[in-house]
Amino acid sequence: MARKKKSISGLLITGIADKGRSVGRTAEGEVIFVDGAVPGDVVEALVLRKKKAVCEAVVTKITSYSKDRVVPPCNHFGVCGGCKWQHLDYQAQLKHKHQTVIDSITRIAKLSPDIVLPIIGCENNLFYRNKLEYSFSSRRWITKEEAAGDDVINQTGALGFHRPGAFDKIVDIHHCFLQDKLSDSIRNFVRDFGHTHEYAFYDIRNQEGLLRNMIVRNTTENEWMLIMIFGHDDQEKIVLLMESLKNAFPQLTSLNYVVNTKVNDTIFDQKIITYHGKEYIVEKLGNIKYKIGPKSFFQTNSIQAAKLFNLAVDFADLKVSDNVYDLYTGLGSIALYVASKVKHVTGIEEVPDAIKDALVNMSFNGITNATFYTGDVKDMLNDSFVATHGKPDVIITDPPRVGMHPDVIATLLSLEAPNLVYISCNPATQARDLALLHEKYETIAVQPVDMFPHTHHIASVAKLKLRT
Repeated sequence: MARKKKSISGLLITGIADKGRSVGRTAEGEVIFVDGAVPGDVVEALVLRKKKAVCEAVVTKITSYSKDRVVPPCNHFGVCGGCKWQHLDYQAQLKHKHQTVIDSITRIAKLSPDIVLPIIGCENNLFYRNKLEYSFSSRRWITKEEAAGDDVINQTGALGFHRPGAFDKIVDIHHCFLQDKLSDSIRNFVRDFGHTHEYAFYDIRNQEGLLRNMIVRNTTENEWMLIMIFGHDDQEKIVLLMESLKNAFPQLTSLNYVVNTKVNDTIFDQKIITYHGKEYIVEKLGNIKYKIGPKSFFQTNSIQAAKLFNLAVDFADLKVSDNVYDLYTGLGSIALYVASKVKHVTGIEEVPDAIKDALVNMSFNGITNATFYTGDVKDMLNDSFVATHGKPDVIITDPPRVGMHPDVIATLLSLEAPNLVYISCNPATQARDLALLHEKYETIAVQPVDMFPHTHHIASVAKLKLRT
């Protein structure tokens, strides 16, 4: 006999959690993660699964609404899976993100909450992204409202975002609040063009169809890049669409396409064909200009990235005589940003294409005091490397979400650089690493930065000083 699922009444939602969930605690102390509520709501919830003292549940009824609830601006909210906190007042979002960092610092790193500075919010919490990736599908997601209505459902191809949990279904997006509205115009033009000219929208189950993916990038310099990804090489149809895009959108600085016949969607191993304009667009942060190509990784919120870089510079206490290591350097964005302020900066990154971009941008900016290497930081950062490049005065580290490998932590402790700046996109793994570094380093300050409004993601920058 199946066990009856437990219902919880009067659950006060107190915070936000990973993947857009919220969290509350029962009178007995059980932690409950739920979907469909915001902090301040009082709900009834049905427990779906339980592990130790933590339960996962869904909201069955909201008995009292939070004062921080707002009307989400986007018509696609709750359907496409993005912007999960649009229905929570932005100042409340910042409050709960700030608390998330404090919780990580106190519970995981075992450090004082006083070192966590007030969170830096995003002045423009809509239209802040400089890159969006869209997918085509022959199977459009049908909303509950459509399914419940009497109208005949139009099942024509869709262009938009994947519906969470439905790999072959795309939510047809008409208005998106993540990127400048020109992105809407381009996307809607391409969808309409595909329908009008009877182009086959991609069928991911059968791996067939011409229109597969689309990437739109832009910069604060008002340069725009479009990358069309096709499922097979039909030059007549490809040229017809690309020529139409060139004529319809003179704002496009770089118009490109890719023919991807592989099973997966990645284009990093594919040939990019520039149909019109330049092969790159240019972003400027501070005094540094960055060439961004179709395959380049770059911070997706340029305005907040500038704040993040300035914070890193401030925390590093840079001097013109400093030897700096930039670990997990990406395309060298931070390394190049600090180069004019120090004697030399050396970056390490395991993605070869990112290092190629770093070298291009070093030359583009006339920088001569930077060196970049391709490789895993845990393998590259060793005694031989230090003997070649000298002991660092400052280390800036910006690892992926999983944080730093234990071997890297051990090396940092042995190097004993006087100043260390730790940039993170995951407060939990950052706090774990700060606890390990505490053996020799004092964490002076932790600065949360909201890079992605209306999501659960939080960046934070930690300033560490070697104990003397």
